[in-house]
Amino acid sequence: MSDNIYLPWIATITEVRPETADTSTFVVTFDDPQLRESFTYLPGQFAELSNFGVGECPIGIASSPTWAGSLEFCVRAVGTVTNAIHDLDVGDKLGVRGPLGNSWPIEEIEGKDLLFIGGGIGLPPLRSLIHYVLDNRERYGAVEIIYGARSPQDLVYKQELKQWEEQPDVDLYVTVDAGDGTWDGPVGFVPPFLREINPTPENKVAFTCGPPIMIKLVVEALEEMGYADANIVTTLEMKMKCGVGKCGRCNIGDRYVCRDGPVFSFDQLRRIPGALEA
Repeated sequence: MSDNIYLPWIATITEVRPETADTSTFVVTFDDPQLRESFTYLPGQFAELSNFGVGECPIGIASSPTWAGSLEFCVRAVGTVTNAIHDLDVGDKLGVRGPLGNSWPIEEIEGKDLLFIGGGIGLPPLRSLIHYVLDNRERYGAVEIIYGARSPQDLVYKQELKQWEEQPDVDLYVTVDAGDGTWDGPVGFVPPFLREINPTPENKVAFTCGPPIMIKLVVEALEEMGYADANIVTTLEMKMKCGVGKCGRCNIGDRYVCRDGPVFSFDQLRRIPGALEA
């Protein structure tokens, strides 16, 4: 972080990769060469992205800390700031304020089998941890990834999904809510798809991110399968605004999502009044 928590660093967009009709991955590099080399973060942290003259918004860092020199953000055009970011191109400037928040529990899960369950734009926050695990493969157990989207066109990271499918130490399962003439894979919502796969809970931690209703139903399914709340982890980044616990928008109980999260286990969330309804 900068000494001034409100002051962003200047970065240049070096690549824009369209993911879906309204979602793109922006690869950015800090203009300051020293910062480019020294900047560190952990999987699950986020940053505030600024389009100067328009505003800023919190976006999860989708790249892995094991990748040097640049950061990746997967941005869906859904509001004033994100639409303005989508108007930018290679060579344009962005402000980056971060890293902010806590991280996925990378040390606590060493030696564990890992289950990742993502829906739609919920895959990017998980992607940072997935790549971190695959880049430190000897420290972690089996990896299962369950991912779904509304349609084949709404799947993000399509090339990486193909790579993970072919990777011998990864079990990948992909479904869509509604198929088309190009889709020959499973069709159905993520929660029932999860029940069909029925991943066992022994020595396993589950990470989930996606639409709130999906997360609710996924957690219900996992608990029925025998997963303890302490072994179900999610991120609440959609509730954030300022990123540093000052605006109060993301307050739940006695916590601020941006400062104390965005990553929480469901064991933690059930002890915070209103957390599961917020």
